[in-house]
Amino acid sequence: MHCARCGVALPAAPPSVCGACGYQVYVNARPTSGVIILSGDGDGAEFLALLRAREPKRGLWELPGGFCDGWELPAESAVRECREELGADITLGALVGMYLGSYEFQDETFPVLDCIYLATLPAGAAITLDPAEAVELTWFPIAAPPAMAFGTMDRALADARKLLAR
Repeated sequence: MHCARCGVALPAAPPSVCGACGYQVYVNARPTSGVIILSGDGDGAEFLALLRAREPKRGLWELPGGFCDGWELPAESAVRECREELGADITLGALVGMYLGSYEFQDETFPVLDCIYLATLPAGAAITLDPAEAVELTWFPIAAPPAMAFGTMDRALADARKLLAR
């Protein structure tokens, strides 16, 4: 690994300090947002899942969401990502939780901090998928979800089931 500031090889993997320029190098989790869009109540509730159109994890089910832009709050990102991926506005609900996971991109695995919220669609909302993001959508029972593309989504769905059971 090399210093992002001056390009000199680092003396060790981050956290590290560049011996040439003194730049302190850290690997911090990148924030993301995701939503569990619900239809129905309690054990009979269903959630919206998308079939990924691109790597990583192409062809696996995921929740709508994505990376926060610089200086964007996760709740703002969740609403924006749904507008981009689904062509619809959502009503954002409670934060289900924050989950530390990993993401593979450009031959690198880096940490992510996934902030997952409950959400609903307005009555009669039409969904128009962004084909660059998803090739299919379906509603799954929250009581019996499929394996999701990312383990953080599996954990969030389990926590959402507990919240809905209250």
